[in-house]
Amino acid sequence: MANTTIGRSAPATLAAAPWRIVAGVLLFAGAIALPFGLSDYQAFQVTLALSYAIAVLGLNMLTGFSGQISLGHGAFYAIGAYTTAILMDRYDWPYWATLPVAGADCLIIGFLFGLPALRLEGLYLALATLALAVATPQLLKANALEDWTGGVQGITILKPDPPAFLPIDADRWLYFFTLAVAALMFLLAWNILRGRIGRALRAIRDHALAAEAMGINLATYKAWVFGVSAMFTGVAGALSAIAVQFVGPDSFDVFLSIRLLTGMVVGGLGSITGAIWGALFIEYVPNIADQISKAAPWAIYGIFLIGFMYAMPTGVAGGLRLLARRLIGRRPPSNG
Repeated sequence: MANTTIGRSAPATLAAAPWRIVAGVLLFAGAIALPFGLSDYQAFQVTLALSYAIAVLGLNMLTGFSGQISLGHGAFYAIGAYTTAILMDRYDWPYWATLPVAGADCLIIGFLFGLPALRLEGLYLALATLALAVATPQLLKANALEDWTGGVQGITILKPDPPAFLPIDADRWLYFFTLAVAALMFLLAWNILRGRIGRALRAIRDHALAAEAMGINLATYKAWVFGVSAMFTGVAGALSAIAVQFVGPDSFDVFLSIRLLTGMVVGGLGSITGAIWGALFIEYVPNIADQISKAAPWAIYGIFLIGFMYAMPTGVAGGLRLLARRLIGRRPPSNG
């Protein structure tokens, strides 16, 4: 039976490989050409969507791959954004040099937060991280930190100019810069999750006791993935600060964490490419809902969300994967 199954699946796998190559080439070409057909504001929106994609990917590494629920990743998004804003405004750092610092800050803070969170699981961990998201805007407004954070006024930074040798404007340069950083972050996540570390995280997610019996150190992996997830989110926050040119406490309320979690679920739990679809949902669906109804935009947003969950219960990435299997003649794996 095993040989028969392999014999059926191998041709389908080989048939799928050219399609993946073609899809990758088309995606790359489309990403390069995209900003030249958009207005400045539309290019800005796509840039923000790319930053959200990095944040959703980081959250998915924590929740989708290791099974730890976080409702507080908006706090790490804020830390990354403020790190970049402070370095650019107070110390005249170049914008690109602030990204590693923002990522390192969130890596350390996320790891340290993950250590005491090891005693919490499920809803208790979700509540602990929610408390972090609720407290962050208030801390940013604190008088003791006002000299650094700007208090309720926030910090305004200048939009970076493109390199002199490139004949493009600042909005398109920021798009390409964010696209390059996003590509590196997605490649990093793919390398982490496809190997031994990814298998260990999935084992912890599916059955922690069995994973521990197999020799996987739960404490090390859980704290480590919390830190790495926070690092991804911090880099995303730094990119958004550069694009928006402003950071303020009210921009990082608890609803930001909810939006990131929503984007992760809509895109697809445990899916790397799902982060892109989730980011598009975060950026564009609220605007579409507002255009449909100025009186009740969140009601329209809720209808969209319910529709996505009903039509694609495994997320957009899962729905597209199922469609691709049908197109190339493969049966989806049974649950039995």
